[in-house]
Amino acid sequence: MKSSSKLDIVVYGATGFTGQLVAEYIATRYKNDKDLKWAMAGRSLDKLKSVRDAIGAPADTPLIAADSSDLDALKAMVGQTRSVLTTVGPYQWYGNELIAACAASGTDYLDLCGEPVWMRQMIDRHEAAAKASGARIVFSCGFDSVPFELGTFCVQEEAKRVFGAPSSRVKGRVRDMRGTFSGGTAASGRASFEAVAKDLSLVAILNDPFALTPGFKGARQPKGNKPVYEEDMQSWTAPFTMALINTRNVHRSNMLMGFPYGREFVYDEMVLTGPGEKGEANAKKVMAANNEKTGPNARKPGEGPSKEEQENGLYDLLYIAVGPDGREARISVKGDRDPGYGSTSKIISECAICLLRDTPDVPAGFWTPGAAMQHRLIKRLIDHAGLTFQVEH
Repeated sequence: MKSSSKLDIVVYGATGFTGQLVAEYIATRYKNDKDLKWAMAGRSLDKLKSVRDAIGAPADTPLIAADSSDLDALKAMVGQTRSVLTTVGPYQWYGNELIAACAASGTDYLDLCGEPVWMRQMIDRHEAAAKASGARIVFSCGFDSVPFELGTFCVQEEAKRVFGAPSSRVKGRVRDMRGTFSGGTAASGRASFEAVAKDLSLVAILNDPFALTPGFKGARQPKGNKPVYEEDMQSWTAPFTMALINTRNVHRSNMLMGFPYGREFVYDEMVLTGPGEKGEANAKKVMAANNEKTGPNARKPGEGPSKEEQENGLYDLLYIAVGPDGREARISVKGDRDPGYGSTSKIISECAICLLRDTPDVPAGFWTPGAAMQHRLIKRLIDHAGLTFQVEH
């Protein structure tokens, strides 16, 4: 991490739907913080000016014009800040040059990426450069996958208290979720499948639960690709679309932290749909709806819900650590906004502040937010971002 830069954080993509929410959050939450020097960046200075005025950011908030394909502009932007927070996805289309510039120059980088194949390619390509320059590269700093990583982390802390050791089996279960996936998330999903269709060698990475743990292959993992009835939950469960990225990040966290969950750790995510025939029917509905979310009718990048929809959104996630004797430790993670926008914009902003201020001890390289920031990030999310982490009995 560089200390001589004149800016602390550049919000790149501030004219997009999610980027504007991020900029608004920072402008509002940190408006009295005289020590935080941040800027807004995007393709068009005119659009940046209108967003700056619309969100009530100070008139002297620095604005930086930089196109994702203009290497010189990106290098100039990266050269004047300690960290870049980017919402410009799909990252496999628009992120290559930016991540290379950050890794080369020692600038910290945070994004909302849910594209495991591209993430693995970037780790393989730039990890050595990032470690040499001092850059901390942190993927997946939004709803995918922060609540899931930290839910697993918290339930393992509870497992240590209850069983005396972390559990080798954790279940992530979605109890409730209101709100929509972002247009960017849908586009990223489509981009990933298109990339795989063009290069079938990428199928193995996409399907590998350990795609993001280079050099490590763990225990067999549940497939989670069809509805099943779970006796211990007394409920039907359906596949969860975001498990494809979240499970990979949870395994990477385990590796980055030195395998505190063990090398035989098994983790999966499903949606709880209720008991009986109704629960089974709901599980099938969820499966059908999953296909719609990345299909042709999905939101486009830049589109998003109204403020009212964001504020009425929420999520309720349950984490269950199963002990060797069958006992369970349980933690809930809840968010007070729709996952794809309202909550995500707060989460990535707090990740950026946490990386900047609370984690000078985190070394250079490619990180998950959970492994890099742990309890420090949990505290910020509880204090500022509307998340709760609670033990359940």
